[in-house]
Amino acid sequence: MRSGMGFGRDLRNSHEGLLKLQDWELKLLETVKRFMTLRVKSDKEYAALLLSMTQQTEKQEACDYVSTVSKSWSQMIRQTEVLGRVMRSHADDLNSGPLHRLATLIRDKQQVKKSYQSLHQQLESHNHKVTRSDLEKLKATYRQLSRDANNAKEKYREALAKGREAERARERYDKATAKLHNLHNQYVLAVCGARTQQDEHQRCAAPALLDALQRMQEDMTLALKSILEEYCEISSLLTEEIVKVHQEISAAVQQIDPLAEYQHFIDAYRSPETLEAIVEFDTSLLDETDNLPANEILWNTLTADSLQAMLSSAMEELVLTQQDLLTKEALADDLDTKIQTSEQNAERKSDCVLLLSQKLSLLELRHTVQLLRGSEARLASQKALLDAKMASAATSSPSTPPPLALPRTLCGIHRKYLEKSSRFDTLRHSLAGMIRSHKGMLGPSTSQFFDVIPTSERPLAEQEWYHGAIPRTEAQELLRQQGDFLVRESHGKPGEYVLSVFSDEQRRHFIIQYADSQYRFEGTGFATIPQLIEHHFSTKQVITKKSGVVLLNPVIKDKKWILNHEDVVLGELLGKGNFGEVFKGTLQRDKMLVAVKTCKEDLPPELKVRFLSEARILKQYDHPNIVKLIGVCTQRQPIYIVMELVSGGDFLSFLRKKKDELKMKQLVRFAADAAAGMAYLENKNCIHRDLAARNCLVGEGNVLKISDFGMSRQEDDGVYSSSGLKQIPIKWTAPEALNYGRYSSESDVWSYGILLWETFSLGMCPYPGMTNQQAREQVEKGYRMACPQRCPDDMYKVMQRCWQYNPEDRPKFSELQQELVAVKKK
Repeated sequence: MRSGMGFGRDLRNSHEGLLKLQDWELKLLETVKRFMTLRVKSDKEYAALLLSMTQQTEKQEACDYVSTVSKSWSQMIRQTEVLGRVMRSHADDLNSGPLHRLATLIRDKQQVKKSYQSLHQQLESHNHKVTRSDLEKLKATYRQLSRDANNAKEKYREALAKGREAERARERYDKATAKLHNLHNQYVLAVCGARTQQDEHQRCAAPALLDALQRMQEDMTLALKSILEEYCEISSLLTEEIVKVHQEISAAVQQIDPLAEYQHFIDAYRSPETLEAIVEFDTSLLDETDNLPANEILWNTLTADSLQAMLSSAMEELVLTQQDLLTKEALADDLDTKIQTSEQNAERKSDCVLLLSQKLSLLELRHTVQLLRGSEARLASQKALLDAKMASAATSSPSTPPPLALPRTLCGIHRKYLEKSSRFDTLRHSLAGMIRSHKGMLGPSTSQFFDVIPTSERPLAEQEWYHGAIPRTEAQELLRQQGDFLVRESHGKPGEYVLSVFSDEQRRHFIIQYADSQYRFEGTGFATIPQLIEHHFSTKQVITKKSGVVLLNPVIKDKKWILNHEDVVLGELLGKGNFGEVFKGTLQRDKMLVAVKTCKEDLPPELKVRFLSEARILKQYDHPNIVKLIGVCTQRQPIYIVMELVSGGDFLSFLRKKKDELKMKQLVRFAADAAAGMAYLENKNCIHRDLAARNCLVGEGNVLKISDFGMSRQEDDGVYSSSGLKQIPIKWTAPEALNYGRYSSESDVWSYGILLWETFSLGMCPYPGMTNQQAREQVEKGYRMACPQRCPDDMYKVMQRCWQYNPEDRPKFSELQQELVAVKKK
């Protein structure tokens, strides 16, 4: 039902506006058409991509066994293929339905505009002719005939006065008067007709045309509405078909059952139910001996000292094993409790993924405990056998001679034993760990035990030349002379390992190939990477014949900063950074609380490089107003940067939260702290590039610390050039950095001025009410922010000096530090 307003009633003199309206609507329809065309194209591409993905996945080699995961995965692939076909069908429907109808509507819309213009022109022309042009013609003739009649009248009077030709003059006068009177009647009729025409035009004809146009417009709006409704219906991701697909996928995921997952695998690869051969004394060894008893210890003058040493050694080793067992069990129980608490407190199921590294640590601890229990049982059984023999010997022969020598050391006995048996390789590593942990208790002789474990048999992470997941660029910086080499995990392909070598004045990178459970370059394969590297290093065999590269000097990793993932236990989530999540954590060695920045594993290599660049910069710095680096975990993915935990959190949140409590003196102290930290960086030629309240932290005693060096650069000349405006904090960035990509300590000074404004405005956003672009334009025109309320004049003058347009006119941070120390003392 139409309201009281309408084109015919309200838009009688708005012809130009109506034409503009129709032009605008045509442009809008063209935009809608382009949008729908792109949607059809993107849906077709998306459908093609989904179908291609499913085809490629189906071509992959099938699994040897069926599991709940493989069934669910197959169902997900099938449903994704269905989704691809549905999306392709929808794209076709969009093309043949709404898009086709929209093209027709646009043509009709153009025709309506053309028809309206034509009809409006006809109506206006006719109305103008009747009410204007026809009347003007009659009026001109009327004036002319009126003049003619007056002239004839004068001439008639003159003729009467003279008495000559009065009759002819009278005829001419009558004739002129008749013409005037007839025209007068025509004009009266024309005015009457024009008045009627004008009234008809205004009351009926023009409104009728406008109302007809409005109805056409409304019909077309209704048509567009129906087109968009059909578009909405077809393109909706909530259609019954698509919802059903996702329900099927969800149902498939729910069918994954960890308890039943490996049942089919177990059935397929079940071990035969035959008991493992019991270890027995090989009696064939006694065939050529002088009646030596099987399974009995010989106690005589030849073995007395040896047996005494064995018993002493077994007792000593048993005590050490039991002590280590108690320690490891306590650690395992403690870690297990923490994991269970974290699982109970997890808000989402997906949070449990974060606990997997801790669960792996627990698995390794439990494994070590099990090995120690086996060692304890073995040592106890050996000691019992020795005890029994010594006891029976003491009873039967109390005059046994004393031992000939002091008992052997723990290390000597076990070196001999382990060299004879390859079955105890795993135990050997476990015992090495035990001895490391009890080094102080056992004394200097303990170090000899490490000779038992060849370097090449230690895990990859313990190799001094293994640098973990460091970036390629950082690896290249460490290689400086002929034959320098290191091994790292590939950033682009986690799980793939690379040998980086300096050879013939260039840095070479070789992927370590892994196939058939062997690691190799192109020649002999080895079971582990350490064995492969040890072989090439010791034999000086070339890495590849083509390269001719030889390994000469292992580049030792910087142990000061390297931490193992197991050294850090992740706690509560503190927030999200540019590269991943940030957690509160605990260092296992001293229970110190730390902040742990994590790097997403699926980030592109260049972003992982940027993530680690913060740690590379912070390694060089030690200042009370710069956040401290504790270490990095790069031995495997995901990479961690471990930093001091700053209790007060980020400065911006602190300002906003505590704004009612903060005094002016404290704000000046914050400003002085920031200046001191930045003066230190200035002296080191470090350009921060992202100085802002959000990137500062508040520590114990309200000490402010500069943080977040993710965008920082260290340059010899103190100047860094960059291009592009990607992720640049525009309101904090100096004009020369925005315009020319030129960063320096002077551009950091500009940002420091913005930081001061944030500080004294108690956390307000700079350039309030302006967009980034508006702020940038206004700054170029000379605008600078006003002094925040209650900000001291001295501090506002500092801000203004920091915001000088020319970088060379801004103060140095060293000057600012001195000024602020003086202000602080006032």
